[in-house]
Order: sequence, then C-alpha cells, then structure tokens
Amino acid sequence: MSGTAAEQLWREPHHDGSPLHGNVPGAALGDRVQVRLRVPHGGTREAPTRAVHVRHVHDGEPFYTRAEVVHVDEHDVWFAAPLAVRNRLTRYRWLLDDGFGYRWVNASGVHGHDVTDASDFVVSTYPAAPDWAVDRVLYQVFPDRFARSGQDHGPLPGWAVPAGWDEPVEHVGPDTPLQLYGGDLAGVEQHLQHLVDLGAGVLYLTPIFPAASNHRYNASSFDAVDPLLGGDDALASLVAAAHAAGLKVVGDLTTNHTGDTHDWFRTAQADPASPEAGYYYFTEHPDSYEAWFGIDSLPKLDYGSPELRRRIVEGPDSVVARWLRGPDGLDGWRIDVANMTGRKEGDDHNHEVARLVRATMDEVRPDSFLLAEHFHDTSTDVTAGAGGWDAVMNYAAFTRPVWEWLAAPDSPYAFLGMPVRVTRKPTTDVLTAMRRFAAAVPWQQTLQNVNMLGSHDTPRALSVLGSQASLVAAVALMVGYPGVPMVFAGDELGLTGDDGEHARTPMPWHDEDRVDGDLHRTYQQLLRLRGENVALRRGGLRWLAYGDDHLAWLRETPTQRLVVVVARGRSVVELPASLMGEAEPIWTTPGVSVRSGAPSVLVSLPGAGAAFLRC
Repeated sequence: MSGTAAEQLWREPHHDGSPLHGNVPGAALGDRVQVRLRVPHGGTREAPTRAVHVRHVHDGEPFYTRAEVVHVDEHDVWFAAPLAVRNRLTRYRWLLDDGFGYRWVNASGVHGHDVTDASDFVVSTYPAAPDWAVDRVLYQVFPDRFARSGQDHGPLPGWAVPAGWDEPVEHVGPDTPLQLYGGDLAGVEQHLQHLVDLGAGVLYLTPIFPAASNHRYNASSFDAVDPLLGGDDALASLVAAAHAAGLKVVGDLTTNHTGDTHDWFRTAQADPASPEAGYYYFTEHPDSYEAWFGIDSLPKLDYGSPELRRRIVEGPDSVVARWLRGPDGLDGWRIDVANMTGRKEGDDHNHEVARLVRATMDEVRPDSFLLAEHFHDTSTDVTAGAGGWDAVMNYAAFTRPVWEWLAAPDSPYAFLGMPVRVTRKPTTDVLTAMRRFAAAVPWQQTLQNVNMLGSHDTPRALSVLGSQASLVAAVALMVGYPGVPMVFAGDELGLTGDDGEHARTPMPWHDEDRVDGDLHRTYQQLLRLRGENVALRRGGLRWLAYGDDHLAWLRETPTQRLVVVVARGRSVVELPASLMGEAEPIWTTPGVSVRSGAPSVLVSLPGAGAAFLRC
C-alpha cells in the first residue's frame, strides 16, 4: 500500500464476495452468476478504464469475459459480467485495461503487477454454515470457572486440588491443571440470562467429559458428562434451558487425542491385539507412543484405523453424533486442535476427518455448526479441505493483527508461543495482514469465521491492550469486521490474565469491586448493535481510509450501508461527503464528533475509540 489513505482506498475499484457484488453463497454447479465491479469515476461519470474483463479459472485454465457497464451513479461506474460456476471452487479476478497498461483487482486489493491465483475471489458451491451461526455472537465458558450451583456432586477425585472461588489461579507449576474451583453446568444454567442480556446467542462450552484435569482436554471417556459437572442430566437441563432462552449450545471435542486415562487407551495398553491398540501411535508397546506436543497424558489418535473413525467421528453411533441427537442435543461442535487432527509425519487424514465430522453432523443434526480451532494460516484447510469445517477460530487473521495494532506500548505478552512479544505495528502493516489473510479464503468463509480478542488459551484482552479505551476500540473492531464475534466469559467484566492459564479466572459474580460496569454496558451496546444491523452481520467489506492511528471501512448490503471508524489514538478521519451522505452516528465512544458537509465528512476521535455511522 502506498499514498495517503484518505486519498487512496475509497478511490480504488472495488469488489467483494457479498451479494451486492454478485457472489451469492451457496451457488450450485452449473449456475451462472453475475459478478459486479464498481469503479469510482471522480465525478466525471466515466470510468477511468478502457475495458474491464473477468479472468475466471475453469478446470485449471484461465478464460476472460468482457464486462459491460450496467449502472452509473454519483460515485461509481458499475461493470458486470456473467460467471459460469463449473468447479466446486470457481476462482476469478478482474483485469482493468487503462489503455496504457493494466491492473488486477483481487481479494487483497488493486495491483499494477501480475499476481498469483492465491488471492482470487472465489464462488464456493459448498454449503454455508447455518444462518443462526452467522447472525449470532458466541460466548465461551470454561465450566470449572464460570459458576457454582451449590449442588453436591460427591467427593472430589484424588487428582483435584480444591480452591475457594476467590483464590488466585495457579498458572505456573504442577497444580495448574489440578486446581479445581467447582463450577458446574447447573451454575451455567443459573446465569444464562447474563448471556441473553449481553447480546450473545451461542453458549460455547469447553470440554465437559470426565478427565484428570480442570480443563478436561484429556478426556477419560466420551460416553458421559463429568459427574463433577452434574452428569448427563445436568447437560440435558442446561441445553433445554438455553434453547428456551433462545440460545444455541456448542460443545468441545478433542479429535486429535484422548487422555491417558481414557478407556480406549487403557485397553490399548493392556492388549496390543485389541482394536483400540490401533487407535494410537505406539512406537514400543505399551509405554512409548506419540502424544500431543510430547505430553504423555495426551496420546495422539491414529485415523488410519477405520474402527477409530467409526467410534469417534463417522456415522450415527459415533461420539460426534451421540451428543447432537434429540431436542436437548448440542447444536454443534468446536474441534480442539483441528489443524493437527489426523496429521503425523507422512499421515495426513485431516481433510478427510473434517468431512466425516461434517457428514455425520449433517445426518444427525443438519442445522449444526462445526468450528475448528486453528492458530495459524487456515487457507489450505478451508479450501483444499472445503466441505469440512464450517468456520475456524480466526487467531491469525484477526486476533493477532488486532493485538498488534492496539497492544499497550510496553506489553510484555507473546502471541501463542511466538518467541517475540507483541508490539504495536504501523497501521499499514496491520491492514495489509488483515487483507491478505482474508483474501486467502472464500468470502463465505470470512463471514463464518469466529473472531475473538482472546480465549482461554491466551492472555486476557484487557491485559494485552493495557486500557479500557483500547479494549473498547478492539470490541468495536470485532463487531464491525466481517465474521462471528466471540467473547471469552469475563472479558466483558474487565478481568485480566497474563497467559491462557491465568486467564481462566472465576467469574466475580459476588464481588462488585472487580466488575467494570461501564465496560459491561459497552459490550452490551456493541453486541446488540450488531444484532440490529444486517450490514454488520452480512455486509461486504470496503476499506475506505487508514492513517497512523485509525482505520475506516464500509459494511454494505443492498438495503443498508454503515461506516465503521476505529482509532487507537487521537485522529481526524476525512471521508468523502458524496459517499457518506448524511452520516448519522448510531453509536460512538465519548468525545467523538462528526461534522458533515461538502466535500468531506470529518470524524474526530480524541483517543482510542470508535464510531458507527449510518449513511
């Protein structure tokens, strides 16, 4: 990117994958769609291009179709061309002939040099995620730390180190996975109204199966809910109550590994001739085996075993199917370390496993949501593996660039194991990263992916960003950017934490001194704003301006246009009045002013903050 943002971005030719530009999610093989490109004309009502073509790839070979002018308005000349959907993923980009040279328009922007196909726009024929998932906000709950119901679930297991609700979290040392606070599913049920009032629509529970730890990612069985959480009846009661409150419920499944106390693994160790012995990677039976990150308590599953596939992911008798079945079944799964599932050296069953999970879910609960944990570049797994995961946790494409833009200048934190700390980066670098990551996946995927500011695996967002003002700016960015927001329980109350373990702080339900009421109200306002405005849920993305300390973009559907401005420091953002119209503010942080009048609309922010404008 070069030049000044206010002069550059909104003047660029623009296309995105939204219906306004003709790319309709759910197109079928053999369909013909009309794709449209808008080229700003600078008031002359003539396109500054001699010709526009669509370059589309069919069966591996590129073809060109000339686009025709179909509409001219006060801002743009609109070009359109027919596009035949002949492959499951049909790739295309625009070629602009300026008479003296040519430019390409792909999903990462406008380029005067030749580009690879990697950032082409994509029409996908694979089914989209369910509408309810795209339109809602996820709320992540770590059951042991959310709420105690007061019910007696029997004696604690020998591994547990009991903790009082207000005791500090042990996040370093041997007791870290053993410290048990006693949160349970009935406690979650008692606080469902908190989710409703916040504006969340999906309860996402980290694992609920029995395990020898507080996090339960080392399951000892997939056949029952942990009695410490209340057992199967508590889950059925919670799901029924959530459904009655208008909430969906998504569970968490470890398809990559089990715990070393799991029934399957114990059988595998005891009998090398058992089918279960083929579920794992033994190098020397019974005590030498492949484990996740070398942690012996997490033996890795081998999907070369057809029997394992049937037991956990494939068909109506699998673990995946069992917990989705019936009116009080889960509404979807989040798959732990999905990027590693089925992969070990020469073995790579990952995409096959993803498609098996999706096929099983379609059979048992067709309107269910499949979310994959993925910390890095997800593009190959959501394109080569299309038809599997509905969405990924968007750490690389959203969380990290947002941290890098808004992090406190002296932030000591690293991002998910990186050997360098998070430092503030120039806006140009952050914007380039966001555009390139988004360009690497179909637009449909961008709308479905789950964006978060942190989770139970990261430091708390407030700790990383350093101030409430920066956190509010980040929440506004999350609400205004394409994708499904996710809130980690407690972020909305102002909880802090130095790492993923430390972030798992019990909710301070009875300690008003630890609750930031202003922050809570801001979360409520912003999440509800998304729910009330279709452009924030399904609108396209057109970057308008950026500067040293601000970003501005347009979310647009055929029926609604909203501009989002987010700042990390004092900024005056200049946008064209012809594009902005009346520019009515519908939500701003304190101190923001909006001044309309030809030729510009000026949005002034006194520091870190945001503004949402209807235009």
